Amino acid sequence: MTDPTHKPAGITPSQTVGPYYAYGLTPRGAYAFRDAFADPVATADCEGTRIKLTGHIYDGDGKAIPDAMIEIWQADSAGRYAHPRDNRARANSSFKGFGRCGADKNGGYAFETIMPGIVPGPDGKPQAPHVVVCLFARGMLRHLYTRIYFADAAAANAADPILALVPADRRNTLIAKRAGDGAYTFDIHIQGGDETVFFDV
Repeated sequence: MTDPTHKPAGITPSQTVGPYYAYGLTPRGAYAFRDAFADPVATADCEGTRIKLTGHIYDGDGKAIPDAMIEIWQADSAGRYAHPRDNRARANSSFKGFGRCGADKNGGYAFETIMPGIVPGPDGKPQAPHVVVCLFARGMLRHLYTRIYFADAAAANAADPILALVPADRRNTLIAKRAGDGAYTFDIHIQGGDETVFFDV
């Protein structure tokens, strides 16, 4: 019989944060899970400009990662978060600003949401519209954080205090490009020459 009060020496070995499988992600009606974590982030009653974010997730060799998972978190169109620490009144009371999506066999993902508004940043300086991204994938011991900014918000991007922390020649890795009516594309590169900028948080 083992002694429940005895704790083994050392620390628990690290494990990778992926891969992930479909039954633990967006159920799409195939499993008996609730649809709280789904790629349609915007509910029907949300105010704001509707957009679609799409892209692919690549490894350091430029190969698609088919079993990654991506989460996003964002403010609503008025720049307010669905979080207790943001106690400002929200017009989009049903908008949670959170989505989760598993990559498909080609490493692709997609979210239907609304364009986020400008939010206050450090020292009260405004931050450009952006989406916070958390990425989980095979071989990673810790998930990665990055941001998605929008190419057609150039003036706001130029004044953004967080984007200003990124070297000028790397900022393009955080900019989603317009791909049509209400659609934006944003590819994520884990490593390599086109590596996306990731943040320590």
